[in-house]
Amino acid sequence: MWVFEIVLSLPVLVIGLAILGLIGAWTRATIASGGDIRSLAALPKAHGTNAVFSVFVPAVASFALLSVIRLIGDRQGVETLSARMVFWVVLIVAGVGCLGAILRSSSSFRARVASEAWIRSLLIAASTVAILTTLGIVLSMVFEAAQFFRQYDWRDFFFSTEWAPNFRGNSSLGLLPLIWGTLYISFIALAFAVPVGLFAAIYLSEYAEPRMRSIAKPMIEVLAGIPTIVYGLFALITVGPLMRDYFAQPLGLGDSASSVMTAGLVMGIMLIPFVSSLSDDTLNAVPQAMRVGSFALGATRSETIRQVIIPAALPGVVGAVLLAASRAIGETMIVVLGAGAAARMSLNPFEAMTTITVKIVSQLTGDTDFASPETLVAFALGLTLFVFTLGLNVLALMIVRRYREQYE
Repeated sequence: MWVFEIVLSLPVLVIGLAILGLIGAWTRATIASGGDIRSLAALPKAHGTNAVFSVFVPAVASFALLSVIRLIGDRQGVETLSARMVFWVVLIVAGVGCLGAILRSSSSFRARVASEAWIRSLLIAASTVAILTTLGIVLSMVFEAAQFFRQYDWRDFFFSTEWAPNFRGNSSLGLLPLIWGTLYISFIALAFAVPVGLFAAIYLSEYAEPRMRSIAKPMIEVLAGIPTIVYGLFALITVGPLMRDYFAQPLGLGDSASSVMTAGLVMGIMLIPFVSSLSDDTLNAVPQAMRVGSFALGATRSETIRQVIIPAALPGVVGAVLLAASRAIGETMIVVLGAGAAARMSLNPFEAMTTITVKIVSQLTGDTDFASPETLVAFALGLTLFVFTLGLNVLALMIVRRYREQYE
């Protein structure tokens, strides 16, 4: 009952207090001016704005804090705060903020500075949410992965070449086949997507007429809006049989429609808009004066692109490639339908393989014991994937800094 009342009545009461603070602070500041607002340190509307922030920000912050405390208590089976207590604490905090803002409204109070402080606190809170979310994700994986490594030897996990989970015991949970499949499929996808996407971006930025650009760029970006399950079905029904009938079987490399090449090519098609769109924006951001200066020195258009524009736009291009690589590493549906679920280490691109993300899904799917190593291994895989992508970010940053020093 009280939860229902909080959801309905608490926001209404907080909004009412904010409106009351707005009117009260505005009126009090107007009265303090004595009819001449030039004598005030801030306009009456600034006093009203400060009152609204003084109600909303503390109320929302206190509600979030108390909700987290209550959630932690519920998970531990301890009733820390009741819904009634949360209701009254938030309401009192909002009321104190409203009354304080009204009482502070005077001719010497710099309400505009106070409002800016509230806005700055909101911006800091918004950035903190992203940081805390990332930290929470990492900690959740670390805690569960720690439980896994208490039950399974970390040396067997990181250095074993066999992946054979068995929920009845005697499982082999080696990471190397999954790492190999992830890197192999991602490499083929990037080998296809990066040249095609970068060349498309160069054409759109440097050669295409405005009319052609207005048609071609939206058509390329349409690929980014197609669901990955559709790409997976395209790989399963169309690309896979073509790879098998025209390449794998004639070359004697296999007879399966599910293969690394199938998933890599389809994933590469999916990644083209990521590389193309971001690279195009980066190339267009290069100052026109650099192009004019290169032409004035006698360089051709291709020489200008190769020696001036691409080096100047390199940080953005590397960022586009990094985004595409992260997208490829984290893809699941295309791999499931296009490459299969076999964990193996092979150089044959026409054999079925799998990736880390696919095994994370498969290990957490079904009616299994959550405390078993076969389930907890999903968190160890997720943590490994996180560290791997973080390493890619660091590597890309080092490359960007090196080339910036060279061309600045």
